[in-house]
Amino acid sequence: MAVREGQGGVDPGGYADAGAYAGRYAGGPVGGYAGGHGSAHGSAHGSAHGSAHEGGCACGDCPHGAREGHRRAVAAFLRRRDEFAAGQGLPAAVAHSASASRQWVSEELAQSAERVAERGRAEGRAWLTGLWRRTAGVVWAAVVLLLLGQCLTAVGAGWTAARTAGLAAALAVAGAVTAASWFHRSKGGALAPVIGDDNRLSTSRTVAAAWVLFVAYSVLVLAGRLAAASRHRERDALISGLELARGAGVVTVLAVVCGIAVLVRRVVGLRVLGQRLQKVRADRPRAADLLTDDSGRGTFADIQYVVISGVALVFAAVRLARRPDQLPDLPWGLAAVVLVSAATYLAGKYAEGGRPVILSVVRAREAGDLDGPIRTGDDIEIRGAGFVPPGAQRADRLARMVVRVGAVHVHVPLVPVPGGFSNPADTLLTVPVPADVEPGRVDVQVVTAAGVETNRYAVDVTE
Repeated sequence: MAVREGQGGVDPGGYADAGAYAGRYAGGPVGGYAGGHGSAHGSAHGSAHGSAHEGGCACGDCPHGAREGHRRAVAAFLRRRDEFAAGQGLPAAVAHSASASRQWVSEELAQSAERVAERGRAEGRAWLTGLWRRTAGVVWAAVVLLLLGQCLTAVGAGWTAARTAGLAAALAVAGAVTAASWFHRSKGGALAPVIGDDNRLSTSRTVAAAWVLFVAYSVLVLAGRLAAASRHRERDALISGLELARGAGVVTVLAVVCGIAVLVRRVVGLRVLGQRLQKVRADRPRAADLLTDDSGRGTFADIQYVVISGVALVFAAVRLARRPDQLPDLPWGLAAVVLVSAATYLAGKYAEGGRPVILSVVRAREAGDLDGPIRTGDDIEIRGAGFVPPGAQRADRLARMVVRVGAVHVHVPLVPVPGGFSNPADTLLTVPVPADVEPGRVDVQVVTAAGVETNRYAVDVTE
């Protein structure tokens, strides 16, 4: 089972870590790692600054440059990995020994992958810094679309106080979101509150934030209408529109989704500390995080929660547009559907993950080898489950895996194959038994890239 670099493509999902390889392995100073950063930066930002960016600035001092340098480095690393997989590029000093060449290749790939990871983190920070402008642009584009919709629906019916209140409420919400984006401009702008501790978009926080913004907008619409009302009867009707009997469904859904957001963070934190859930930090948040797990696979619990909550929000928005004199009266049937969806999402959070486990340890045997006991210098196969946490399929994270054989810590070697790595894999690890291991009964234990330890498995090592 080969561990792939990501979900597909040269820059898959999270393998956005690529500054050093192009300079080291492609024969040129890409990303400032070869030939010095100063000269690269000067050439990129001198008189030919515009043409350098059009051709792909790789200096790393701007989002475009970090992204381009990262892309080139990923491509160069993948080429180098495939060269090693084909048996090319090995120095003559280690080519004669299978174990020595495997160790040399693993060290080369691990060091290169770590430098690529540094470039990926820099690209992620640059992306977050520029995100606040994009989020602010999206918010104000929504305000413009609302204005256009109101203008189109006002043809024939005329402009009403409700339309003025809706537009004023939208301007107030957009202004508040823009101000929050500016204050958190280095942490993702308006998305900062919905980015989890693992640097991914949190589904529960995003859904809760959407309901909070919608309810706040609804109350502001009523406040605007109340400020413009001139008759006592009209003001009394608007105030009665805020009664709990009118908006019980919306209030209930708001309370549940906000509670789910807080509870999920607590549940995930406790499960990580208890080593029952493995979490690996992402380089930057992505929109797909709302519908997928940490490895990029779609999850039913997240998808149904986002879809049902979105449908309920659309229904509530239509109700508000039709009756802007009260809180949206979300029917209890639809509110119950949202509550069931939230309960399913929470149950999915309790069910996901699990501690990695060693099921067996056997002596690795190649074709033609004689059967025998485990001796120092032999390779052993560790069979189990959960060795590669979701989101840890990249080379720099695979290189962090360690196997304790007795008192000796053995780093799991990276064994490249075309398109990925055959070792380590999620269910199988192959490591050598070092000569420092004393003969006798020793414990074998795996430490994953997330820092979680497996159970101890006892094996007998002979001389």
